[in-house]
Amino acid sequence: MTTTRENGSLYTHIENKIATIEFGHPASNSFPSELLERLANEFDKISVNDEVAIIVLKSEGERAFCAGASFDELVAIDNLEDGKNFFSGFANVINAMRRCSKLIVGRVQGKTVGGGVGLAAACDYVLATEHASIKLSEFTIGIGPFVIAPAVERKINVSGLAELTLDATSWKNAYWAKEKGLYARIFESIVDLDKELDLFTEKLASYNPEALGEMKKTLWIGTNHWGKLLIERAETSGKLVLSDFTKQALAKFKK
Repeated sequence: MTTTRENGSLYTHIENKIATIEFGHPASNSFPSELLERLANEFDKISVNDEVAIIVLKSEGERAFCAGASFDELVAIDNLEDGKNFFSGFANVINAMRRCSKLIVGRVQGKTVGGGVGLAAACDYVLATEHASIKLSEFTIGIGPFVIAPAVERKINVSGLAELTLDATSWKNAYWAKEKGLYARIFESIVDLDKELDLFTEKLASYNPEALGEMKKTLWIGTNHWGKLLIERAETSGKLVLSDFTKQALAKFKK
C-alpha cells in the first residue's frame, strides 16, 4: 500500500529495540521539503531514545526506493534563498543521520536517484535487491550532486563518484553499487531481503548498546565539518538552479 498524500508520509514503528522509519510519496517516493524536514527531525528524536538500539530506513511499495527531491519544488525555485533552502533539505537529513547515535540499516528494494543515493550512502549498512540500480542525473539539468557528494564519496571513493556523476544518463546496477561499497549485500527478491533484514537487525539489536554507539562514532570519524560543508554545497546548488541552462533544461522536462 502506497501513500496518496501530496506531502508524503512518514511512519516509525518501534519493536524489540528496532525503530523502522518508513517514508513514502506518490511520485516514486520522492521528497518534498516538508517530508525531508520530518525525516531529519525523526532521526534526531530517535537518537536520544533509550528504547532503540538500531534504526531501519525503508520506503513504501515494491518499486522505487527514492526518486530524490521533489521535481515540482525544484521547478518553482526563483531566488537564491529558496534554492539554498530547497537543497538544504537533504543536507539536513544526511547530517541528522551522521549525528544520530544509532546505527542505521538501509533497506533498498528498487531504483534510487539523486538524493536517494545520498540517503543510501548515509546509512551505516545497506541491504538491497538486485533491482536497486542507482543514478546521479543532476548534470542533465545543469546542476550537480554537490550536497550528497561527501556521503557518496565516503562510501564509493572519488573514482566511483566521478563515474556515477559524469555518466549522468546511465543506470549503475546493484552489483556495481555493491562492488563499490554502497551496498553490503544483494538479494534476488524483496522476500529474501526482508528475511535477512529481520535476522540481521535482530542480531545487531542484541549487542551491547554502548559498543554499537561507539562503533557509530568510529564509522563517522572526520565528518564533524559536514554541518557547515553540506549547507555550503546547498548554496552552490541553489545558485546553479537559477542559471539559464538549468531553467531551460527544467522547462523541457516539465513539458
